[in-house]
Amino acid sequence: MIYTPLTNRAMRIAYAAHDGQTDKCGTPYVFHPFHLAEQMPDEHAVCVALLHDVVEDTDTTLDELARAFPPEVIDALRLLTHEAGVPYLDYVRAISVNPLARAVKRADLAHNLDTSRYAGSTPPPAEECSRRCKRYRDALAILDEVAGGAGADPAGNPD
Repeated sequence: MIYTPLTNRAMRIAYAAHDGQTDKCGTPYVFHPFHLAEQMPDEHAVCVALLHDVVEDTDTTLDELARAFPPEVIDALRLLTHEAGVPYLDYVRAISVNPLARAVKRADLAHNLDTSRYAGSTPPPAEECSRRCKRYRDALAILDEVAGGAGADPAGNPD
């Protein structure tokens, strides 16, 4: 993780915003954005990774975050906030044009595809897991196409 005053601010906001939330595995939710942030190559990417679900899953608004973070971070967060009524793959296509949002979404999808996260908990029914995995793989294909191929790393850079 890259530690700067800005990333530490993002860390504190993510921790407070996701307090009490758990993921589908029953793990404290905040571990998910922290896992993504550990993979990011620069300060802004770390902030976006830490905050990527804050607006979508909590009462925190983009306007509130815009008072504390630069426009590059807010632009990526705006794209990463899936608005109701927008078809999922259209949402992913919109993300694909922003390298920062694309890198965080790729890491997010890869983490969501990691079924080893269910160790010690009850996994979802097989058909739900299969449906989710297909959706995530389809999304990764869109992001990889824009990033220049399936060999792109989580930061969106080719091998």
